[in-house]
Amino acid sequence: MGNMLLKNCIIFDGTKVNTQIQEILIQDDIIKEIGKSVTTISEDTTVIDLGESYVIPGMVDCHTHLGIIEEGVGKIGVDNNETSNPVTPQLRGIDAINPMDMAFKDAVRSGITTVMSGPGSNNAVGGLSAAIKTHGRIIDRMVLRYPIGLKIALGENPMSTYGVNGKCPVTRMATAALVRELFMRTQDYISLKEKGELKERNIGFEAVIPLLKGEISLRVHAHRADDIVTAVRIAEEFGIRKLVIEHGTEAHLVKDFLIEKGVPVAFGPMLTPRIKMELRNRHYRSAVELVKAGVKLALITDHPYNSIDQLRTVAILALSEGLSPKEAIKSITINPAEILECEKRIGKLEEGYDADIAVFDKNPLDISSKVLMTIINGNIVYSYEEMT
Repeated sequence: MGNMLLKNCIIFDGTKVNTQIQEILIQDDIIKEIGKSVTTISEDTTVIDLGESYVIPGMVDCHTHLGIIEEGVGKIGVDNNETSNPVTPQLRGIDAINPMDMAFKDAVRSGITTVMSGPGSNNAVGGLSAAIKTHGRIIDRMVLRYPIGLKIALGENPMSTYGVNGKCPVTRMATAALVRELFMRTQDYISLKEKGELKERNIGFEAVIPLLKGEISLRVHAHRADDIVTAVRIAEEFGIRKLVIEHGTEAHLVKDFLIEKGVPVAFGPMLTPRIKMELRNRHYRSAVELVKAGVKLALITDHPYNSIDQLRTVAILALSEGLSPKEAIKSITINPAEILECEKRIGKLEEGYDADIAVFDKNPLDISSKVLMTIINGNIVYSYEEMT
């Protein structure tokens, strides 16, 4: 697309609603300048008058299986759980993400510009996740950051997958033990490697090394409060500094503990029935309580368990339980960007950030508002006018 100037923007970026009309200059895929009047533009700059439309940062969903569980293709497109083994740290989400999955178009049409996509939660250890942009055909060129975390799962899912067949893990204790065993053996592996005594590389241990060295996060599927505390316990045992609780249905019950430990929560999905015991206490009030207590919280769809295009809907519904408009926008922009450790590139409308932008005809927290335009890396990837 080249250079672009967006005129007559009402900016709503999660920190404030700027009622003054602003202009946004995009150059070389980044936001070059934001101000009342941008005067220094090159001759090749495309000027687009948004007519006082609302502009927010491209939305971010920090927990999905986008492209890994494909839509409209049946079982052949379900690649999220390698249930042949409960411990699979070596699995790389990017090897299963299909950018041609129709859900990517839904994401773009909804103003969602970045997602985390990775393995599922049937295994005690699932594999590595990636932060990706939602537009493109070659996944390697869509990657924003990889890997971003190692997935483990506590609670019902591993036991329901393996324990019902008499295989390990049958209990919560066994699930935690499998995780500990992997981390211990990786520590031994690192020691041999550093001493130059390693005889053979191991793909599983190699996948865990970035976690134990503090380069990526431990991303833990945990609903119940006790499982959340177990996740913190395991992280501290191995000196893991970066931990994210995914789902966090009962996180509000241990909110002070999470604040003390500095642990964020990727909360949801919300638009599903409570089909598991662990979901009994799920409610939007939990999210509001966590935010008011000071826990960093991002709302998620867990696509396809909630469709990716429902991310903004979840934020709007949280408003009815007391989440402020500012925090609602932060929960789908700034906060997930920080949880993905991509906060210096996405999640805000600031100079130097990736030009990932969603344009709405009115306040984006109005359920009747619609996305007029989605921009990713400075390119218009969706236009409502062109679709109608």
